[in-house]
Amino acid sequence: MKLIRWATLATLLFSLSSWAVIDVYDFDTPEQEKQFHELSNTLRCPKCQNNSIADSNAELAQDLRQKVYEMTKQGHEKQEVIDYMIARYGNFVTYNPPFTFSTAILWIAPLFVLMMGFSVLVVRSRRNRHNPAQVVNWDQEKEARLKALLKDESRGDKQA
Repeated sequence: MKLIRWATLATLLFSLSSWAVIDVYDFDTPEQEKQFHELSNTLRCPKCQNNSIADSNAELAQDLRQKVYEMTKQGHEKQEVIDYMIARYGNFVTYNPPFTFSTAILWIAPLFVLMMGFSVLVVRSRRNRHNPAQVVNWDQEKEARLKALLKDESRGDKQA
């Protein structure tokens, strides 16, 4: 009796996976299918931040995929679909936002950081070059000590 209960429970649990939904889209031409897949991988889900609408399982991403499918089936060009999504959700839906006043900081900030880092390196190197405290006086005593240390080290390797 226990075995029948466990078998029934296992069957029910395994059958739950059959309720998983897989979206199937029918297209009139292979070009439409190609355009749909390109747009699905190009457009970003506004809810998931860094996932494309093809990779996201959010309801908003599902709605966006459906809209892209409908517009593709109606014969809209790729750029028309992208323009519609930008008008509706803003530049965030594209992975490569255009250069506008609102996105200028995204494009200029990395250059600014690189220029500041380079200028700090140049200033510090010039300052260290002219600092007399950094100059080391190398005399015969230090040279003799270095040679003795190197000689002892080489002998130590041969003895071992």
